[in-house]
Amino acid sequence: MRRLLLGIVVAIILISLGAVVQSAAPEPIVIGCNLEMTGQVAAYGQAAWEGINIVSQIVKPEVLGRPVEFSVLDNKSDKIDTANASSRLIERDKVVAIIGPMISGSMLAAGEVCEKKEVPIIGPTTTNPLTTQGKKYVFRACFIDPFQATIAATYCYRDLNAKTAAILSDISNDYCVALGNFFQQEFERLGGKVVSLTYCKAGDQDYSAQLTDIKTKNPDIIYIPNYYTEAALAVVQARDLGLKQPVFGADGIATEEFLAIGGKAVEGVMHTTFWHEKAAESELSKKYVELYRAKYGADDEVNVFGALAADCYLIVLDAIKRAGSTDPKKVAEAIEATKDLPVVTGSVTIENGDAIKPVVFREVKNGKWDYKTMVYP
Repeated sequence: MRRLLLGIVVAIILISLGAVVQSAAPEPIVIGCNLEMTGQVAAYGQAAWEGINIVSQIVKPEVLGRPVEFSVLDNKSDKIDTANASSRLIERDKVVAIIGPMISGSMLAAGEVCEKKEVPIIGPTTTNPLTTQGKKYVFRACFIDPFQATIAATYCYRDLNAKTAAILSDISNDYCVALGNFFQQEFERLGGKVVSLTYCKAGDQDYSAQLTDIKTKNPDIIYIPNYYTEAALAVVQARDLGLKQPVFGADGIATEEFLAIGGKAVEGVMHTTFWHEKAAESELSKKYVELYRAKYGADDEVNVFGALAADCYLIVLDAIKRAGSTDPKKVAEAIEATKDLPVVTGSVTIENGDAIKPVVFREVKNGKWDYKTMVYP
């Protein structure tokens, strides 16, 4: 009987200890991902999620002794859905920080929500300066539009010897309009002249009216700061119309989709972007490229949108670690204090919510993006 009682007592103690161990398991830290998985710029959001998954194989999703989990919501490339996704991530999922969205117009909507609720949000490729202006909780991992447009205008005027330019912007997107304005300001400040300024809207299929105006004005260069679908269609139709001038774009065309839609017509198109795998110098960058190629094939270009999203993951993880806390306010303060942090695209310092990063120039050669040069701020 005594042995039986002793066995029961021991069993109860072991069960109790097991319950204690189980209850002491560290609670996951949740990072939100507010991404364009469908809609007009689905290629950006899908690439971002790919990048986060790849880099988490290099830098384990764990910090402060706790596992990190992701809550991913599709904002459908829509401003209203993006704002609603931010609210759900904060209120329902209790996220510490949010990665995404990828485009500036959507970040303007999401940023208002996060600023009000005091939860940090960081955009991998949200280049419009207004997204972080006057904000304490909104950040970016990339350069801003005035910088890339100014560099593009300078390159066109000085290196390509263009003295006249045409600009075709998507008026339905703040990002595109802003880039066109910044390009025009710098190009004309240098002594050039914008002889044709026309607009389109997201989803347009026919650009004949705009391109006819451009053909009549016969500029030295054509600047198309639009997203990949509209930009590629415009270039195809420009070539069909006999326009042979150099075409220059911005970071919005840094996708394989631009090449697929444009085909041979986009050969020679140049643009400003955030990074290129040929600029991978650190062990972290090289490992990322290696894992990307292992997953997607040696011939596939390492997607820059994924690389910037990977940077965001590293920035947030580092901020939580330095803050020693999951309090969103402290994490936001730590993000702002980021300095010379090694990330996939090099190193990053945050100042007033903005990342201090260089601009990369690329050109389509033989149907692929080819690295030209890098310009530092």
